Amino acid sequence: MSTPVSSIRNLGPAVEAACARAGIPDAETLRELGAHDAYGRMLRTGTRPHFISYYVLHMALQGRPWNDCRGKEKDDLRARFDALCAEVSGRSEALLGIEAVLDEIGVIARRKDG
Repeated sequence: MSTPVSSIRNLGPAVEAACARAGIPDAETLRELGAHDAYGRMLRTGTRPHFISYYVLHMALQGRPWNDCRGKEKDDLRARFDALCAEVSGRSEALLGIEAVLDEIGVIARRKDG
């Protein structure tokens, strides 16, 4: 029996649709993959990267409120998010500082490393 992704606290129809596009049909598959790998799949199938979505997915799979992520835990997740975005986009390293902010909002063109 499969359970909808949206049955997980704090995950709604938009996340469920992004998961479906990424080949994650249900909550059981999402839990098996884990937040990091599932988010990577979502990015590879067209989901725009957004750090809050990334950590909300982590909190949801831990059964925690979406805004429970703070301090070192949040900093560590940010580093993992940046590395994942760099990997998916093909950059050799994550953007930092103002360049990362400008990239996130789409102000600067994507770099092609190599």
